[in-house]
Amino acid sequence: MPIYEIAALAAAALWAYGGIISATPSSHLGAIAFNRLRMLMVFAMLAAAVTIGPGWSSLGYEHMGALVLSGLIGIFIGDTALFLTLNRMGPRRTAMLFSLNAPMSAVLGWLVLGEALSGQVLAGVVICFAGVMLSIAFGKRRSQLHTWESIKGPVWIGLLLGLAAALSQSIGSLIARPVMETGVDPVVASAVRIGIAALGLVCLGALPFSYLKPANPLTLRIAGWTALSGFIGMGVGMTLVLFALSGGKVGIISTLSATTPALQLPLLWWRTGEMPAPGAWIGAALVVFGCGLMFGV
Repeated sequence: MPIYEIAALAAAALWAYGGIISATPSSHLGAIAFNRLRMLMVFAMLAAAVTIGPGWSSLGYEHMGALVLSGLIGIFIGDTALFLTLNRMGPRRTAMLFSLNAPMSAVLGWLVLGEALSGQVLAGVVICFAGVMLSIAFGKRRSQLHTWESIKGPVWIGLLLGLAAALSQSIGSLIARPVMETGVDPVVASAVRIGIAALGLVCLGALPFSYLKPANPLTLRIAGWTALSGFIGMGVGMTLVLFALSGGKVGIISTLSATTPALQLPLLWWRTGEMPAPGAWIGAALVVFGCGLMFGV
């Protein structure tokens, strides 16, 4: 397998593992406090890397508006909704719901950019949605007792939060796409987007509402898991995808990077000692197959 395809598959695996290791610190701190700390850590990593490495020269004032809006929608809103979903629905269901950003991007590309939405692409969109719904409805056996397979609160709230996370990610990417086509360094653009999201989360945390504060005291162990989660997901994972897109075919790279829900299942089996239900495996396979149809693989 060529190096670009290996990079995309490695990114999907890192995102799968990142979702698992995020579950404990997100539950300990609360979704908003966890995401705030995570964003601040990742921004510090990226800002240091940019300053030491390529510098900020590729970024112009004309790029800032789109990157700020992309960061607010795609990361500030999207990632916060993602971790709220994680705390309610567990890693497996959250990964499945978030995978809907692929069909949402296809539909938005058709509506906003006038990109073709053929019968094959439409079939892929429908199959992706069917896979996610199947995994959520029939993805758990009664014998599975691990807390990650429990749903906290009303199911419909978790579904709405997961859909909001996926939609925000799609809209954020759509807004950032024209900027990236001008040649802005991807790491620089990521640093700006994440910095804006971190600033928004800091401002949100300053409001006098208890649910915006950490649910429990920050410990060294929780800080370490939070830093590792950000480094794996936004640092290494996203960099691998950008590298893969620099030389690989977009359809193949997009499909391979969308295998996260399928790759997460054996990791969950290893971590919890409980084999996922058949519905979870079939649903994840349908998502991957649907993405393959959408991207013409």
